[in-house]
Amino acid sequence: MISLVFIRHGATEGNLFQKYIGRTDEPLCEKGIRQALKLKDNNFPKEHIFVSPMKRTIQTAELIFPKSKYVIEENFKEMDFGIFENKNAFDLGDSVQYRLWVDSMCTLPVPGGESVTGFKKRCIDAFDKIVTLLPDNSKASFVIHGGVIMSILEAFARPKRSFYDYHIKNGEYLCCRFEDGIISIV
Repeated sequence: MISLVFIRHGATEGNLFQKYIGRTDEPLCEKGIRQALKLKDNNFPKEHIFVSPMKRTIQTAELIFPKSKYVIEENFKEMDFGIFENKNAFDLGDSVQYRLWVDSMCTLPVPGGESVTGFKKRCIDAFDKIVTLLPDNSKASFVIHGGVIMSILEAFARPKRSFYDYHIKNGEYLCCRFEDGIISIV
């Protein structure tokens, strides 16, 4: 069994305005810094720390785990939202491509961006590679993005739920156990 903590990075300016922030490499805003600092006293596992390479996750990790070593996992980047990147639903309201994407329950490939299927596979494969290498009875923290957390939990958590059922807000976390290929939320 492996103990896991999934931590979603603190808020960025784009998050405050409900923008699609994937490849945009925004730093934390003041609210995001406060969110990360609130998590510092939670005594999260420091044995193994995995972090997305984006500024917002690295800043969050450094605020929660000062002076701790962490591993950057390139494949934990958030989804590339292509032509929707750094825009919100209001900005995109008249876009036919956006309406088609939303009407598909966001399952169609994003124009100029990443397919949801490819994004999920990238995240799942990276997580699977990591947990395969972790020793039994170890503890790990993941400072990553909301979509990455949702992808991993949709694939591995039981009872099985949909992708959107695993949404957590900026600066929130989930404690889990991983055993025999299954994640249990505790």
